[in-house]
Amino acid sequence: MKFIILFGPQAVGKMTVGQSLVAKTNFKLFHNHMSIDLVSNFFDYGTPAGKRLVQVIRQEIFEEISKSNLDGLIFTYVWAFDLQSDWDYIENISDLFRSRGAEVYYVELEADLEERKVRNKTENRLIHKPTKRNTEWSENELIETNKLYRLNSLPDEIQKQHYLRINNTHLSADTVADMIIEKFKLK
Repeated sequence: MKFIILFGPQAVGKMTVGQSLVAKTNFKLFHNHMSIDLVSNFFDYGTPAGKRLVQVIRQEIFEEISKSNLDGLIFTYVWAFDLQSDWDYIENISDLFRSRGAEVYYVELEADLEERKVRNKTENRLIHKPTKRNTEWSENELIETNKLYRLNSLPDEIQKQHYLRINNTHLSADTVADMIIEKFKLK
């Protein structure tokens, strides 16, 4: 199995690149809002109950998929590099998949803030992420989170065997997916 962690700031294009990867491989996509939006029907993600339920759902899905015979899983994540808890989380899920024989790949996307503001309002994003449909709120959250946390790594900060960083400000999701497939020989 191949486990791809596709990370970067909000609206950088993680889900859309993941969708393109799914179309080009036999992998499954688990974008972070699949759990967030489910839980948000009951609890705000920012509440202790909301965070706990999102964590439980993700962990159970990872447990089952890591034991399955699927070819691959793509998981999207907003990684705050200045929070040790995010580093620990990435290491824990990576260890789970590695412990069951999976290869783990790390793909970091970056794009400038103005492009991310445009992507924040795309039809595809709003269809698949109900909690982002209030675009004024979502853009404000994007800007504030960008101020509060470092959402892209520093040069040489990530020391992983299978790591790729792509500035996709001016690249299509299909182009980025092709770059990932070529780099990691996923076909």
